[in-house]
Formats: sequence, structure tokens, C-alpha cells
Amino acid sequence: MAVRRRSWLHWMPALAAVTGLVACSGPPPEEPVIPLELPTATAPPDPGIAPPVVELLATGGPVLAPEDRPQRQLTAWSEALADELNIPRAALQAYGFTQRTLERTDPSCGLSWTVLAGIGAVESSHGRHGGAKLDITGRPSQDIIGLPLDGSEGVKRIEDTDGGELDGDTVFDRAVGPLQFIPTTWQKWAVDGDGDGVADPHDIDDAALAAAHYICSGGADLRDPEDFWAALIEYNESRSYVQEVLDFADHFGRTSKTVAVE
Repeated sequence: MAVRRRSWLHWMPALAAVTGLVACSGPPPEEPVIPLELPTATAPPDPGIAPPVVELLATGGPVLAPEDRPQRQLTAWSEALADELNIPRAALQAYGFTQRTLERTDPSCGLSWTVLAGIGAVESSHGRHGGAKLDITGRPSQDIIGLPLDGSEGVKRIEDTDGGELDGDTVFDRAVGPLQFIPTTWQKWAVDGDGDGVADPHDIDDAALAAAHYICSGGADLRDPEDFWAALIEYNESRSYVQEVLDFADHFGRTSKTVAVE
């Protein structure tokens, strides 16, 4: 890919450290929404409790209403895990549904929901940054928009590529959505992950599936330690970023196994 999507943020503390990666306003959550200290993990992370088998979207199927997203098949699974993992239910459903989708479309990749959850934790606390909340359709209550990529200290310069369509900025690009895609990356990997007829980076269902396609595009097997690192470094070339994603992913996987899931 011509532009590495998050190299401009490598110098900045992660959201887990309670600093803002995005420029949206709003009150912070009343209590911490993700753990601040996690043990250092080694790749691959624990894959956690597997989501139930689901009926996947059919190619060329009818357009679904946003509230009828197929990810809701994982409601019971997400209800069992969400509070213990401190992950919104809609986000867990998106991660689990994406895992089941990739098991069908790209089984050699070995992508687990825990990896996507690790990315979601680091990028935006699963769509909760700035006080946002995910609704039942998988969209945050307020758009999560990153800082302008204006070439200032520690920030890559990327002049506007989308006419402000995704990020509202007609001068510089900004990362958008729960998984913080820059417009050029979204243009390449955009996908409708929930069958509502729209590919939207602000929709965590779409963003999770797009991220999965990106991560798996190099042919790596994420169950292999070296391949895991290679794939995530390609996704974001910061080793500290990958380690943080790995730590969260392993934490979510291990913790999920302590929860009774029917």
C-alpha cells in the first residue's frame, strides 16, 4: 500500500493511556474503559472463546436495515463476555462475526476476534473515545475523527484526498472511525460488513471486516509468531503499537476463558 495508515501517530501515546488520538469533543468516560496496565504477551495472542457459528452474508443478498445487522446473531455470546472484557456488545459482535467470515473466506489467515479487539482497544477504545457510545447498529454516537495530517511535528503530511467526504477536512486527510482508517486506505479496503448497502468506516462492522482483509492480504498465518508480527507490522509499522495490540488481544483471549458462555 502506498501510504502506511498510522505511521503519523507512532509518537503519540495510545488511547489506553487516556490521551486523545482523535480531535472529537465530548466528556471522557466516567470510569476507565480499558485496562491501563497489561502483562507483556508473546505472539500469537490467546484466541479466546470462539464465537458461535453464524449465518454469513450471502453475496447479492437483500439490503438489510442497519438494526438487522447479522452480527446480532452473536448477541448471547457478546452479552456473556462484554462486561468482563469491558468491550461494547456491538464491537464484540463485529469482531466475532468478522472472525467467522474470515474462517470461510480466508481460513489460512487464522485471524481471531481477539486480534481485532486488540486493535479496537488501541485505536479508539472500541468506538468509545471522546465519550462516544456504540449503538445497536455498530456506529458511535459521534464520529471519531483524527488529527489533521498536516506535517506538524510527529505527524505525517497527507493533503486531502477525499474532498472531506469521510473526515470533513478539505485541506488535509484525517483518520476516521472506530478503527481509524485514513481515507486512502479506506478507499482500497472499503467493504460493507453488515449488508446495509453502505461501506462506512464509521460503522464498526464495516471497519472490522476491512481491517481483517488488510491484515490478511499478505498471506500470513496469524497463528504463527513470526507471521503475526509481519502482518501487524505491515498494518502499522510501529513495533510498540503491535506489542500493545498483542497485549490487549492476549488479555481479552485469556479473560474470555474465565467467563461461562452458554
